[in-house]
Amino acid sequence: MEKDIFVEKQGERKGRLTLVLALATLISAFGSSFQYGYNVAVVNSPAPDMQKFYTSVYESRNATVTDNVLTLLWSLTVSMYPMGGFFGSLMVAPLVNNFGRKGTLLFNNIFSIVPAIMMGISEVVGSFEIIIVARFLVGICAGLSSNVVPMYLGELAPKNLRGAVGIVPQLFITVGILVAQVFGIRSILGNAEGWPIMLALTGIPAVLELFILPFFPESPRYMLIQKGDEKNARKALQRLRGWQDVDEELQEMRLEEQSEQAEGQLSVFTLFTLRSLRWQLVSIIIMNMGQQLSGVNAIYYYADSIFSSAGVKDNDVQYVTVGTGSVNVLMTLAAVFIVETSGRKLLLLIGFGICCAACVILTVALSLQDTLQWMPYVSIACIIIYVIGHAIGPSPIPTVVTNEIFRQSSRPAAFMVAGSVHWLSNFIVGLVFPFLEKGLGAYSFIIFAFICLATFIYIWVVIPETKNTTFLEISKLFAARNKVEIVVEAEEQKMKEPEVRDDKQDVITAF
Repeated sequence: MEKDIFVEKQGERKGRLTLVLALATLISAFGSSFQYGYNVAVVNSPAPDMQKFYTSVYESRNATVTDNVLTLLWSLTVSMYPMGGFFGSLMVAPLVNNFGRKGTLLFNNIFSIVPAIMMGISEVVGSFEIIIVARFLVGICAGLSSNVVPMYLGELAPKNLRGAVGIVPQLFITVGILVAQVFGIRSILGNAEGWPIMLALTGIPAVLELFILPFFPESPRYMLIQKGDEKNARKALQRLRGWQDVDEELQEMRLEEQSEQAEGQLSVFTLFTLRSLRWQLVSIIIMNMGQQLSGVNAIYYYADSIFSSAGVKDNDVQYVTVGTGSVNVLMTLAAVFIVETSGRKLLLLIGFGICCAACVILTVALSLQDTLQWMPYVSIACIIIYVIGHAIGPSPIPTVVTNEIFRQSSRPAAFMVAGSVHWLSNFIVGLVFPFLEKGLGAYSFIIFAFICLATFIYIWVVIPETKNTTFLEISKLFAARNKVEIVVEAEEQKMKEPEVRDDKQDVITAF
């Protein structure tokens, strides 16, 4: 009976999507996450015209461009973006711990506005090197934003909305991809005259965020736990929740702060040495490797060439690419609404399962398309099905899970590790796939199928469901694998001491 009363009381204080929370989510996701997606796809459609520019500049320096040199230069142009993302991820922990979550996002706009100008003037100054350097810099922007935005929004959102709000950054990534695909239509900007403008447009969201985001609150958890500023943390919570009484949530944070005083802020090195976080760390590494090495960015970086090899007419490729981008946005939007009911693990399993099957069938379809006239349609269907599968699970869920299975002290370092793995894997795909496609042809996607299968098996066996669970409950779920049952019980006791609560009530304090 006591438990039922507690659940009912908790339901009365259920968090809601206030205007302040909604606007903070939209502005940070558009100003930062949107750019990640936009720059993934922005070089896809104008690739032939950009490569002609590379060739003309190279030959103007009295040198002949071979196919291998041009392939290498273009692979660098594509892969410098994820390489920058890797270095951006390495900057996450020191920046968010010193500047805060919001402060880091504002600082990060430098890495968008400067390269936007560089890419915009590249044709005028006659340098393809400036594009490659700018791609690296805007990659740093994406590497920071892909980790900091989910962290920021996860700490702003109430517990019951954390999953849905946590997927919004991924939704804006897909919107960014779609916008780049639309702008890449040859009659718009995907042509010899328009591609410098198209590359430079990435600076516009950054400028908007730079002027608007300062009016929204910093993470209350950061202000209270890491800065000890209870006054501003209270004000931020009151604005975000839409009510004045935020004592219960502040008390949660105080208890978390007390439990972390002995630890301090964990470094990446310390993170790797803690047995109590061992399987959580392995899990985020496997999920991020699976997410990127499953081939999703091979499809976005080289969508036009993949559709051409699938038999789509040259003039129709751009519209098919936009169609897949639209499907990606719609399915990610669907994930926002179903993640709190279906759970994280189920969406991951369904997503990786669909991606694995789609890669296998795509391999068969590409290898038989010269034999059977209708096979190109199967190839296109496989790519669309793959995009659907990836959009509902592997793309949005890993950052949500990372945010939930680590506490305040270990979260920045955990995102730093996850982001580094994410972007390094992304870099490998961007650099290697053109050569892989030349060497293996239709069979290049079978490698991605095996990676999807291996990730599926790992998630099935190891990853617990984290929907509507507290820190203490997640710790218990991982405790058996980490072999730290005594540590979990000790943490539970520590968290019970500040407030005299029974075990049933204590669950609310252990975020």
